[in-house]
Amino acid sequence: MTAEIPLTFSQHVVQVCLFVIAAIAIFGGTLQMMLGQPDTAPRLDNVHRFMAGVYLGTGIICAWAGFTVRRHDMLIYLLALGVLLAGCGRLLSIAKVGLPRPAAVWLGYLIPELLIPFIMAGAHRAGS
Repeated sequence: MTAEIPLTFSQHVVQVCLFVIAAIAIFGGTLQMMLGQPDTAPRLDNVHRFMAGVYLGTGIICAWAGFTVRRHDMLIYLLALGVLLAGCGRLLSIAKVGLPRPAAVWLGYLIPELLIPFIMAGAHRAGS
């Protein structure tokens, strides 16, 4: 039986980023799946819960990628892009309709979604 080579520092950074994204997406996706969008039309609630499922699924994929970080190359960049686009969607929403309350919760989602993709992609590139 051979010992597995330890992760490099860069791989650890990518792994931590993936686990943070996973935690946010799994928690947020589950919460939004359960809450839905009750003060709106059925069509919007339907779309909201569908996107909550996408969010939850992305969290599960990020957790898996974090546990198997050695196996991935382009997937890391694609996940980083997806998170960055999600953060841009939040920014667009804030610009169009304002910051939801409590502001700290929504900024707590937004800030990592805008920073982590760059940290993750940079660390992955440095380790390649």
